[in-house]
Amino acid sequence: MLSKTIGEIVDETAMKYPNHDALIYVNRGLRLNYKQFKKEVDTLAKSLIALGIQRGDHIAIWAYNIPEWVLLQFASAKIGAVLVTVNTYYKAKELEYLLKQSDCTTLFLVDGFKDVNYVDVVYKVAPDIKTTEPSKISLKNLPFLKNVILIGTQKKEGMILYNDLLKNHVKISDSELIERQRSCDIHDTINMQYTSGTTGFPKGVELTHNNIVNNAYYVGETMGLTEYDRMCIPVPFFHCFGCVLSTLNCVIHGSAMIPIEIFNAEQVLQAIEKEQCTALQGVPTMFTAELCHPHFTEYDMSSLRTGIMAGASCPIEVMVDAMSKMNLQEITIAYGLTETSPVLTQTRRNDPVQKRVETVGKPIPNVEVKIIDPETGKELLPGKPGELVARGFGVMKGYYKMPDKTKELIKDGWLHTKDLAVKDEEGYFSILGRIDDMIIRGGENVYPREIEEFLYTFEKIQDVAVVGVPNKKYGEEVCAFIKIREDMRTSEEEIKEYCKEGISRFKIPKYILFTDEFPMTASGKIRKIDLREIAKQRLQL
Repeated sequence: MLSKTIGEIVDETAMKYPNHDALIYVNRGLRLNYKQFKKEVDTLAKSLIALGIQRGDHIAIWAYNIPEWVLLQFASAKIGAVLVTVNTYYKAKELEYLLKQSDCTTLFLVDGFKDVNYVDVVYKVAPDIKTTEPSKISLKNLPFLKNVILIGTQKKEGMILYNDLLKNHVKISDSELIERQRSCDIHDTINMQYTSGTTGFPKGVELTHNNIVNNAYYVGETMGLTEYDRMCIPVPFFHCFGCVLSTLNCVIHGSAMIPIEIFNAEQVLQAIEKEQCTALQGVPTMFTAELCHPHFTEYDMSSLRTGIMAGASCPIEVMVDAMSKMNLQEITIAYGLTETSPVLTQTRRNDPVQKRVETVGKPIPNVEVKIIDPETGKELLPGKPGELVARGFGVMKGYYKMPDKTKELIKDGWLHTKDLAVKDEEGYFSILGRIDDMIIRGGENVYPREIEEFLYTFEKIQDVAVVGVPNKKYGEEVCAFIKIREDMRTSEEEIKEYCKEGISRFKIPKYILFTDEFPMTASGKIRKIDLREIAKQRLQL
């Protein structure tokens, strides 16, 4: 294991590989090597100290995958500040809750994202900012907030422009930065991410240098990542997939980061070809969009070798296509959750194809994983489905200011994932779904993942999600939401007939609902809780 802070890693990588590409934005024409990257990080770190940011202070960033996001991730870690990542899809109430619950002193933001004007949202949450001198903010509803930094070019009332902030780095000497960096401890909280909040208020997951440095390190080692790799990063930075498995992973291994600011399938394909990317990250829906893009065959994918497909259940068909059509022969599947920094298990790049498409692999080094009976807590034998629990270096410090919620999840050192899983005789784990997602039909346990995997084998189906809906006779019935491939047609009857040949009668969806799009989280997961409500309305249940 590595016993290093993120600041130490930035310095070491810049010393080892000063002239290797570090950060590249294809559409901006931005290209920094590791020597330049360290200089930019140090400049921002000094500017933060000059602003008055103390070790342990919480700094929020509300932005899509811009260069300043990456620099702030490493600069805040260098000075021991905690980076609080804000979901790009947040609206006023959610932002206010996060800023208040996290005790943030400083908010970095861009002008806006898609249809949301972030500046207007901030003024809605805290209208007094408009009439306040920058750096002298004092709010009743957000007592900790002192600074709002706008990453933009036009000045706004009460906000400091990012470029003006950078000018203050000259007030801090190199020795002051070094002294601050040396004061950091590997067990300090350095990153705080808020869970999606589908079952109550979002919770701030406290992650330390030790948590995320080692998770990124082991995941990268499993991928075979080196200083010669070039990673295309279309996943959002505010999620662990973006800021741990991608950016931090690259910096630890001296690899090049090639982010996509806002996901666009063709921009991903263009970046891969232009920069000769060797690694590609993504959730299954991203890989599907890339593979199904009408110009997919026009782009050269021959440089690709490895990557991670994670964040949601990975359909077998998508995995096989990624390996064969995108040249991702060493692609890995990873499984975990924010509370475990995030990865618990990962397939190996030389695993047989069958293991890489049917399982989520084995535990990464120094992590223990087992399957237990949710009722009794006893460990189950291979082949028996139960709840997956884990312990090791990656388990979070806790939920910020929520000790009771932390105790609910971590018992006797074991973190309870609330995921249904099964382990085979060879030690590979397969995820069956969330405990709450399991459908109990007439006393039979039905696992949505199994039905989804089967339906993906039907050539006319592009995407599918299975949920349980209420039924008076059986308790629950199976409902499948299906997106058909372009230029193809099918019917409910044809799909049910196809099912009769491959799965048990009680698993065949009673209801099939066709859709053009799925409700998604910002990190690319299908929101099944929303699908259940949509199904109830459409079926008048």
